[in-house]
Amino acid sequence: MSVAKVGAVVLDCPDPHALAGFYAGVVGGTPEGEGDWVDLAVPGGPTLAFQRAEGHVPPEWPAADHSQQFHLDLTVEDLDAAEKEVLALGAKPLDTEDRSRSFRVYADPAGHPFCLCAC
Repeated sequence: MSVAKVGAVVLDCPDPHALAGFYAGVVGGTPEGEGDWVDLAVPGGPTLAFQRAEGHVPPEWPAADHSQQFHLDLTVEDLDAAEKEVLALGAKPLDTEDRSRSFRVYADPAGHPFCLCAC
């Protein structure tokens, strides 16, 4: 028996509305909330929440002295098509050169690493 279930995955960021909009474009859903907290109910997945963190310093990937803190693995059917879409939404490539792998690493607009996985 589990003690708890996942209620939300919360990301600190400088602009919760902008980051929620980015992830809504990637995984669907409609951002809801005002001020320093925005929820994104993801269809078929856990809620993603975004909270304003003044002085937010994005993690660096890969860097042991600037831990990535966490990352999201997002499953996709077509890596090339998904890559075009996340880049258009504002993602930055971090580790995408090896096209033979089943995953590619990006940063969201606030600097959090995430992977697109065709696994």
